[in-house]
Amino acid sequence: MPERILFIMKKFLSYTVLLLAVVSCRQNPSTTEMMNVFTQIDSKEIPDNVVHLMADDWMLITAGTSEHFNTMTASWGAIGHLWNRPVAFCFIRPQRYTFEFAEAQDYFTLSFFDETYRSALALCGRVSGRDVDKVKEAGLTPRILESGNVAFEEARLIIECRKIYTDFFSPEQFIDNAADIYPAGDFHKMYIGEIVNVWLMVND
Repeated sequence: MPERILFIMKKFLSYTVLLLAVVSCRQNPSTTEMMNVFTQIDSKEIPDNVVHLMADDWMLITAGTSEHFNTMTASWGAIGHLWNRPVAFCFIRPQRYTFEFAEAQDYFTLSFFDETYRSALALCGRVSGRDVDKVKEAGLTPRILESGNVAFEEARLIIECRKIYTDFFSPEQFIDNAADIYPAGDFHKMYIGEIVNVWLMVND
């Protein structure tokens, strides 16, 4: 076969493959195209009352990798400044499945949602990832951040943290009767994480 004809056929085949790829993308939008848009902000720009953010809005604490992770609902936590860096505190009981992931990984994320996701967060606090795919059951979409950490596409605010201190609560350190919350002695472990990234959903 003459080289000129062979060259034309190869070009035609390349253009055909490219055209099919474009059509396929239009018919089946990629995950990236469907993702909500987030913008990175400084931790000092978090637009919330942090007490309300933790206590009333709740959050999902997530740790693990894109292949294997777990998440849990929490309403105890804090955001502040410690050891000359912005930090977030969260607390996990050892019997929670997420505890295993938080122990194994150097990072964790905190995801915050608007009120329409209250039932999803309630489900994530009620069932264990050991037993069911609660992320799927809650109708949430994992979002793999640039760092490889896992958060959620539906979140309005995502805080990425690097662990810098952990410790269990100790009964002898309680000054009042707060330890009564732990009749079984299953004290929370405190995780202090340096805030390394904050992502805020951009509203259209």
